Amino acid sequence: MNWNKFVWTVIGIILAVTLVLEFTYLAGYDSHWWNKIPAFYAIYGFLCCIAIIYFAKFLSKNIVKRDIHYYD
Repeated sequence: MNWNKFVWTVIGIILAVTLVLEFTYLAGYDSHWWNKIPAFYAIYGFLCCIAIIYFAKFLSKNIVKRDIHYYD
């Protein structure tokens, strides 16, 4: 079996198992107010990714400045 095909098969199985667990085992799990908001974790993840990108840009421009001949 091709290694790439094996990896994608394992990822697909893990995805299927987590989806089944999400909709069966954790279906009634509303212990926090944000669990009632549809797609909260998708929006939260997207906003955190945007924040990480802008924070990395800030770090690279303001804190981790290197001279153009730093590695010479």
